[in-house]
Amino acid sequence: GKRLSDLQPFWQRVRARAGVKDVRIHDLRHTFASTAVASGQGLPMIGKLLGHTQVQTTARYAHLAAEPVRMAADAVAEGLRRSLG
Repeated sequence: GKRLSDLQPFWQRVRARAGVKDVRIHDLRHTFASTAVASGQGLPMIGKLLGHTQVQTTARYAHLAAEPVRMAADAVAEGLRRSLG
């Protein structure tokens, strides 16, 4: 069919059916990127999936959840503890 150039009318219908008011398409992209990072995907791959040409753009989308960051910091600290004795 025809390519959609303005998704807003479609998106408004989707939100109405789902019963959510304040979710933007942009929010879905952020959620996708953040979830991908939390599942271990690298920024270059996530950027490719989102159509980004710059990894810096993807980094702005991919907000890390607190728990994976804490776990990564703990893993680094444990590695340092073992190597330092």
